[in-house]
Amino acid sequence: MAEFDESDYEAYEQDLELLVDTLRKCFNAGEARYYVAGHQNTLFIEIEGLDALNPEEISEVAEPVLDELDMDFDEISLLPLKN
Repeated sequence: MAEFDESDYEAYEQDLELLVDTLRKCFNAGEARYYVAGHQNTLFIEIEGLDALNPEEISEVAEPVLDELDMDFDEISLLPLKN
């Protein structure tokens, strides 16, 4: 397995922040946050207001963004933001 140095990690963090911020803007949400379950290689993105949308609406908005900003995760889950 390849070793990651600090600049690789910073670029990875910036890519994640860009993805989350882009999705937040696409959903016209005030807040969004993410967390990574590394042992499962899963990215969870919580976005304010998703609970008001149905799964088809979420997919319609999110799929083009996720395809464009392709991240190397086995799964990316979008969830409503809970405070």
